[in-house]
Amino acid sequence: MYLEPRRRRRRVSLWPWVLCSLIAIVAAWVLYSRQGDIVETIRGPLPTPTPTEINAQAYLALGDSHFGRGELDEAEVAYKRATELDPTLALAYARWARSLAYRHRGEQAITLARRAVEIDAESAESQAILGMVLDWNGQPAEAISAALKATKLDPEFALGYAYLAEAYADYGRAGDAQEMAEKAVELAPDDPFVRRNLGYIHEIMGRYDDAVYEYEASISINPNFGYVYLDLGRNYRVLGKTEEAAYHFERATQVDPTDPIAFDQLGWTYFGEGLYELATTQLEMAVQVDPDYAPAYGHLGVTYYVRRNYEQAIPMLKKAIELGSQAEEHYYELGFCYAYLGQCDEAIPWFDQALDINPYSSVALQGLAYCQEGE
Repeated sequence: MYLEPRRRRRRVSLWPWVLCSLIAIVAAWVLYSRQGDIVETIRGPLPTPTPTEINAQAYLALGDSHFGRGELDEAEVAYKRATELDPTLALAYARWARSLAYRHRGEQAITLARRAVEIDAESAESQAILGMVLDWNGQPAEAISAALKATKLDPEFALGYAYLAEAYADYGRAGDAQEMAEKAVELAPDDPFVRRNLGYIHEIMGRYDDAVYEYEASISINPNFGYVYLDLGRNYRVLGKTEEAAYHFERATQVDPTDPIAFDQLGWTYFGEGLYELATTQLEMAVQVDPDYAPAYGHLGVTYYVRRNYEQAIPMLKKAIELGSQAEEHYYELGFCYAYLGQCDEAIPWFDQALDINPYSSVALQGLAYCQEGE
């Protein structure tokens, strides 16, 4: 059999294929990495991304959420931002004003509340809040007018009647106050501010046990407002229940540690029990929290005076007077501080000023006699 000789196979090199593949891969990678530049060259650069701003209504809702938790500072910030985003949003001004009233910033609260009703005079809530802040700033007659408008605009708006009741009480119309407060409770028995204001009417009328009941009801609905604990403490103190009073004043300091009244009232309760060191600690906290709160300086000065710490009593009593105190005892105690330090030339003018406030002040007259005997 004839066999054809075996041909020698030619070896084929793979390097050209590998090289081509590598070149293709590199080119693809370059195109991929530069595709953003290529696209931008064609259609131009994209705008710089910026954070999305939530709208005014969302800030209003955020403020309400903070307010409901008793976070008044945060609520103020949110309401303020709502007014910046929408200067025509009346309720943002009104609710901002309400928060400021709870912070004892009455003049600013009135300005904002008036702005709210200027924008929307038909808002029952804005009119009611205007009434509330006017009353809290010592203007009950004007407050009654605004709150009455609120009840006429919306006869079902419970807070309108509650704020009207409070203003009537402060104006001396106790019967009308009782009627309006009960009407508010009929409309909204589960509103903490409605129940609190009924408690206030009971307190004004001297029904302290009933007041305690309503204040407790308010706290059980919403425990986040320090001023209701102050209401409770005040009524327990009148009832002679000083332990309960101190407990609720202390709760007020915990719920709202930025309110000087809470520390002041806790300290003054301790003072009444003769616990002068505890009183001093709380009263010093009060003036730290608010360096412009006159009653705390007066109480602290009296506490130092009773402890015979006359050098420290003098600046505290002077500060109380500088901030507007017209309490007779602050003047004559300041006089005695100087007298007991052997400085009757400094003491006599303060005794005289006490007598300007009360010409029959027996203590001031005793101070003058003390200094005259030492001459």
